[in-house]
Amino acid sequence: METMVNKQTLAPFYKDKKVFVTGHTGFKGSWLLLLLKELGASVKGYALQPEYESSLFSIINASSFSESVIADIRNINRLKKEVELFQPDYIFHLAAQPQVLRSYNTPGETFEVKVAGTASLLENINAVQKKCTTVVVTTDKVYKNREQHVLYKEDDILGGYDPYSASKACTELVVNSFRNSFFNAAQFDRHQKAIASARAGNVIGGGDWSTDRIIPDIIRSLQSRQNIIVRNPSSVRPWQHVLEPLTGYLLLGGLLNEHHEKYSTAFNFGPLSGDHLTVKELVEKAIESWGSGSSTNASNTGEPHEAGLLRLDITKVQRELKWTPKLNANSAINWTIDWYKQPEDKKKGFTLQQIVTYLAL
Repeated sequence: METMVNKQTLAPFYKDKKVFVTGHTGFKGSWLLLLLKELGASVKGYALQPEYESSLFSIINASSFSESVIADIRNINRLKKEVELFQPDYIFHLAAQPQVLRSYNTPGETFEVKVAGTASLLENINAVQKKCTTVVVTTDKVYKNREQHVLYKEDDILGGYDPYSASKACTELVVNSFRNSFFNAAQFDRHQKAIASARAGNVIGGGDWSTDRIIPDIIRSLQSRQNIIVRNPSSVRPWQHVLEPLTGYLLLGGLLNEHHEKYSTAFNFGPLSGDHLTVKELVEKAIESWGSGSSTNASNTGEPHEAGLLRLDITKVQRELKWTPKLNANSAINWTIDWYKQPEDKKKGFTLQQIVTYLAL
């Protein structure tokens, strides 16, 4: 399938446009900043400080080419002020508590950040005194997961076993409520606001140093020449390189801006149906790409529940957005490992090189 994801298609949407990004200091947010820079956008970010000293946000020196506001998404007055001052053409909402296991330790905060934080952002869109298009990023885990060999579609039942998944499902309800109640497509000429949500699979790529995530855990073990501890070797996930969903979000935003009625809905972004790997397979391919390493199965029935099988149906996004993955799982892993192999002083340039290469595929 011919894809709409390339610089020639995306740049006209974003060149010289003002884009407000929440969660810009995180792993995905930092990649998005550099992508938007490549597309010629003017960007303002709103997020907490990066969690890690060696964050991608720091590596790419994001503050040198984008405006950065360090503040909490739950601070509704500060959020309103920054949105109102910037008057963006687009908003991409990525700010969230990003981990399943952490949600078991901080369930209240997880719901507060995702649900109340999203409601605060959407409430403040009215501070934009012009046309404004918003994409809210949630997750593949919003569905009521029966852990069967099915591909979840956008109209399947929302659910969520753990606080992370349930809070993201609640976020989808918030988005739908605001879209129906305040930014209804039928009254677009009055409010000039359009909202869509994007549900992506498990994202991998260079620059992620989070705890309790498979790629950072792999890299830390490989760099220290220790065994990789594999918690859930048989779990199946929709792995994809970070540039896959991010360019999908940008394509969705651009098309939504031009055709608000057609695209004001939810879209899945994930790998092709036959391209899902188990955690064990991902670890083995990462070791092969690195050139050395070993792993140990450390499955523990006492650990908090994490989904064992999860796959997405991307038929809708292929049909309506002409979006399809460019990298299969093997390529995504190789691209990721190649990034971590780079010397520190080469990682910023290599990040941009991967963006340019991806857009040209």
